[in-house]
Amino acid sequence: MYYYKFRVYYDEVEDFVRDIEILSNDNFENFHNILLSSIGLDGHELASFYICDSKWNKQKELSLMDMHDDAEKEDPQYEEDDEFSLRSKLPIFVMKDSLLKDYITDPHQHLMYEYDFLNPKVFYIELLKVLKAEDGVTYPRCTNKVKELPKAIKQSELPTPEDPLPMDLDEEDDLGGGFEDGYDDLDLSGFDELKEF
Repeated sequence: MYYYKFRVYYDEVEDFVRDIEILSNDNFENFHNILLSSIGLDGHELASFYICDSKWNKQKELSLMDMHDDAEKEDPQYEEDDEFSLRSKLPIFVMKDSLLKDYITDPHQHLMYEYDFLNPKVFYIELLKVLKAEDGVTYPRCTNKVKELPKAIKQSELPTPEDPLPMDLDEEDDLGGGFEDGYDDLDLSGFDELKEF
């Protein structure tokens, strides 16, 4: 049995490093989980791995969840030059169904790990070594940890129930000044006149 030793980098934090050791026959979902715990991510957002070539060009995607339903099995038709198409050109696989050994093909394999697509954090991963697994060692594990991520930015800027409303609804605003035409919501005396129409 062999394990992979990966080094993880994050460009937004200088000298950020994580070294991860994981068995070659483990799946990408377990790789995702050890990254969450070693980096300090909360795990509430979607994530994907991308298998890359030596120049970091994405070749395959391994998604946390299968985002396709049966209705989407047939590919929609797109124009060849449709640059606004949301359809990914990459083959997509699911992490839990994908073993690392089936996707690691280069002795210095490059991968990207993207976490939280609305507020993306992109980690660059490089295979350092392939070594024989040691008896008594539990994999996956983090063996080197340098620097921490800064505190996460607030996920939402929407007002919470505790926040005050933007304007006092009890006061008249500048838009209409209230109902001053003498309308009384209990006075329905003219309602019968409408029955003629």
